[in-house]
Amino acid sequence: MNISIIGYGAMGSMLAKSFAQKHHIHIANRNIEKLKDLPANCEPCKDNKEAAEKADILFVCTGPYQIKEVFEDIKDSVKKDKMIVSLNEAVSFEMLSQIIDHKIAKVIPNLNGKIKRSETLVAYNDKVTSEDKDKLKELLSLIGNINEMEEDQLAIASDFVGCMPGFIAAIFDIFAKVGEKYTDLEKEKIITMILNTVNASSELMIKEKLDFTQVVKEVATPGGITMEGTKVLYEQFPAIVEEIYEKTLNKGKSTANKIKESF
Repeated sequence: MNISIIGYGAMGSMLAKSFAQKHHIHIANRNIEKLKDLPANCEPCKDNKEAAEKADILFVCTGPYQIKEVFEDIKDSVKKDKMIVSLNEAVSFEMLSQIIDHKIAKVIPNLNGKIKRSETLVAYNDKVTSEDKDKLKELLSLIGNINEMEEDQLAIASDFVGCMPGFIAAIFDIFAKVGEKYTDLEKEKIITMILNTVNASSELMIKEKLDFTQVVKEVATPGGITMEGTKVLYEQFPAIVEEIYEKTLNKGKSTANKIKESF
């Protein structure tokens, strides 16, 4: 397949490096300077239209407020039987259909695609065929697992997987920084111990099919020190998580409404 990517930021570059293992990649970016040192099997395009013309599957990896401009730019360049993939949850299929009447998918990968461990979300408009889906899934398997769902499920699912690396990093950054007050261990040592424990715990749960409460029960023995800590988390942390979900979902709705006005 000929793959084109518009936008060479964090996600665009991650996809390019991953897909280039098996496919030829065409890349367009507003700042052409960023395309000087591309990975093997990748080549720059002079503009978005050139990238669109060459694509069997076209990935649009720009910010939400640039998507309308990009779609208007490429609408006459994308071949009718080709598929466009938007990497933004906030811009709906309904909005995009006002500009271009094509096969469109929405894909939400995460940072873990760099090590082929992304839990990638995928939704399709009604023009995408089973054959198209199979081609896209084959491509996305190069960055990890694929979770197909309806468009209206993407918002909260994005919190579960798209935002989660950031949430996890923030939580354990706090654990590490506060923990520094109680020890003479070096910061790097604390971080390494936490990361290795989190990584091993995740692998253990997946391998043995454990849920979160089972792990808590095994580690937090009655009367033990872990029980004291988990009590605090279960009593106080839910309110913080509620606020996180409210903030992220409201931000998504606000962004979607602003974008909708521009359409």
